[in-house]
Amino acid sequence: MLLAVEDLKVSYGNIKALHGLDFQIDEGEIVCIIGANGAGKSTTLKAISRMVPVEAGTKMTFLNNDLLDFSADKVVSKLGISHVPEGRRLFENLTVTENLKLATFARKDKDQIQQDVERVFSIFPRLEERHNQKSGTLSGGEQQMLAVGRAYMSGRKVMLLDEPSMGLAPLLMMSMFDALKEINQEGTTILLVEQNARLALQFAQRGYVLENGHLVLEGPSDELLENPEVKKAYLGG
Repeated sequence: MLLAVEDLKVSYGNIKALHGLDFQIDEGEIVCIIGANGAGKSTTLKAISRMVPVEAGTKMTFLNNDLLDFSADKVVSKLGISHVPEGRRLFENLTVTENLKLATFARKDKDQIQQDVERVFSIFPRLEERHNQKSGTLSGGEQQMLAVGRAYMSGRKVMLLDEPSMGLAPLLMMSMFDALKEINQEGTTILLVEQNARLALQFAQRGYVLENGHLVLEGPSDELLENPEVKKAYLGG
């Protein structure tokens, strides 16, 4: 088991966001979390990344390391868990290449960095075409490619993806998920949260359904796609 989460609880002031989630991910898997807006999907990823505090009793282990012993920056630099946030959050005044290289500031294998930049460009050829362009001038799809490429540069054991399809045209969306599959086939485990439930379940091997901070269903993606409750709530009948 790569990542195990037990009794994950998160609150924002007096508002309970997560009510004791239990889930696990094995190495090499693609796993999705689906649910409506406000279900707690983004909070779940932020808790794993140590970007939001968790409540007493929460246990999270990654390769036998206690995640609670690591700060957010060390989750990336020491454990290799990268996070592609909703909204991308690029450095808009920096070029594509500068954004990619900035993500490597904590890496020790400096001789490998240029090879990884070239690998990102081979996965996303459009980024190579725009390599000297400031990221703030890229299209939404290109910015999403850069956000994924930046995560690839910083840590590749696990990639956490928050709504990777948001704002993308259908053709670009499928291209993005093809690229993510390629990254997964190289050995990166992927956990994504996604409001497009059908797309997420077609992409992932397993899924979890989150409602109001509670995990209510889990299972292989093909079973969830055929589940009457999932169909009714998330797949348009």
